[in-house]
Amino acid sequence: MARPLRIQYPGAVYHVTARGNERKPIVRDDRDRWLFLRVLEEITESFGVIIHAFVLMDNHYHLLLETPEANLSPTLRQLNGVYTMRFNRRYHRFGHLFQGRYKAILVQKDQHLKELCRYVVLNPVRAGMVKHPRQWKWSSYRATGGYETAPAWLETRWLLEQFQKSRHKAKELYRKFVSEGLKVKESPWEKVSSEMILGAKEFETQVRGKLQGKHHQEAPRKQQMLALPEVGEVLKKVCEMYETNLKDVLIPVRMVNEGREAAIWALRQGCRLKLGEIAGLMGVKYSAVSHAVARMKKRLRSDRVLEAKIRNAVFKT
Repeated sequence: MARPLRIQYPGAVYHVTARGNERKPIVRDDRDRWLFLRVLEEITESFGVIIHAFVLMDNHYHLLLETPEANLSPTLRQLNGVYTMRFNRRYHRFGHLFQGRYKAILVQKDQHLKELCRYVVLNPVRAGMVKHPRQWKWSSYRATGGYETAPAWLETRWLLEQFQKSRHKAKELYRKFVSEGLKVKESPWEKVSSEMILGAKEFETQVRGKLQGKHHQEAPRKQQMLALPEVGEVLKKVCEMYETNLKDVLIPVRMVNEGREAAIWALRQGCRLKLGEIAGLMGVKYSAVSHAVARMKKRLRSDRVLEAKIRNAVFKT
């Protein structure tokens, strides 16, 4: 199975999630929960990572983690490995505790991180485990909101400064901000690009630049293709031409979508991608891409105005 491409650079911020194997619990009682928090403290000391927010649920956890030294992989390997070892020792068990590899999304350190800090601590409320986040002891909410003293390994300063320089007022505004999040129905994951980036377009462009020369055969083909500058530029121009967004172009649909088929044709003609590569990028079968290319070719032969428009928009130098 393809392994997710890990983007690592100094100062990167991630939303990290890891789930229990077969969705089974990763904690059984409060002693396990304290054990997990102890391992969190250890990784901040050993790897110098910064934890902005977290929540420990029964069968998974969420972390908002900053890596000043570009060391996400060894940090999470240590966290999951050490905790699994101690958990197994306590319960005289063997084998994996977590399901596969952790999932990591690169996050821009701005409003996107601020919103995710709220989203993370509201997990117990959305799961129906408590009515208010302050009732859940195993998250960063109580410490950030001023209900208890923050542990030394939890960084609350950056988040609180997004509200007010005064710590007392900032905590009050933070609590209000989180409460307002209970009314927000939109999920931040709807804004994730390429399955791994959450941020503004400028941030996404910067990240794509860091990806150059880092493609490898284990990375999902979709991530590899989107990392190529010509592919990203062509898709951007098609989206602009049809006044749509990348999500609508990439997500498979049953109905014929001219913008999507124009993108497929442009990737084939302009970027010289193989049909199989486009299929992987679009999340469809090889035959679907072949038929889309054939339909668009036929359409353009009979509509020279459209052909000129697409060529001018997509291949204009």
